[in-house]
Amino acid sequence: MQVASRPVLTRAAIVAAALTALLCLQPEPAQPVEPAAPGAGSTPRALVLSDQARRYLALQYRADPTEFLGCMIGELRGRSVVVWRIAPADVDPAHSTPTHVVAEQACEAAGWSPTIGMIHSHPDGERCWYYFPGTEVASSDGQAFARQPYAVDAIMCGEHIVWIGRDKAERQLSLVAAGQRAASAISNR
Repeated sequence: MQVASRPVLTRAAIVAAALTALLCLQPEPAQPVEPAAPGAGSTPRALVLSDQARRYLALQYRADPTEFLGCMIGELRGRSVVVWRIAPADVDPAHSTPTHVVAEQACEAAGWSPTIGMIHSHPDGERCWYYFPGTEVASSDGQAFARQPYAVDAIMCGEHIVWIGRDKAERQLSLVAAGQRAASAISNR
C-alpha cells in the first residue's frame, strides 16, 4: 500500500477548506412564511405600497385587458406589510386571460426576493373577494392563497386593492387619494 505524500494531502485539505468556505457564503434560501395562528399578534393589519409599487400597478392595470400577476417584494414591519416594489411574475402570455393567470415558476425561482406576497388583477373590477360574500366559502382566489407560502395576497380592482393575510380577514386599500377621487368624478361628468 502506498501512502500519499504530504503536499498532496495539504492540497486536498486546502481545497476542502475552500469549498466549505464557499458553501458557507451562499445566501440562505428564502423560507416560506409560516401561517399565523388565528388571533396571533403578528398578523398584518396594514398594507403599505411604495410609490414605485403604485406606479407599476397603475400602468399594468391600464395596459392589458388580461389578468396580470406580480411578486410583492418587501418585508413585514410589526403589523404592516411594506411593499418596496412589485416585480412581474414569470407568466406565459398564453396562460393569462381576462379571468385567469398562472405563473410558470415561483417568484423566488424567477429571482425576486424577498417576496412577501402575490398580487393579480381583475381587469373588469368584479368579483374582488377571497370568500364569497356572506359566507366562509373560499373563492378560487382564496383557495390559491391557502396553497401559497406567503404572508399576504392581493387583488387589484380598479382604484383599490383587496388584500388578505393569514388571519383570513379581507381588507381594502385605495390607490387614489380622496381628493383625486372627487376631482376624477367631477371631470367625468
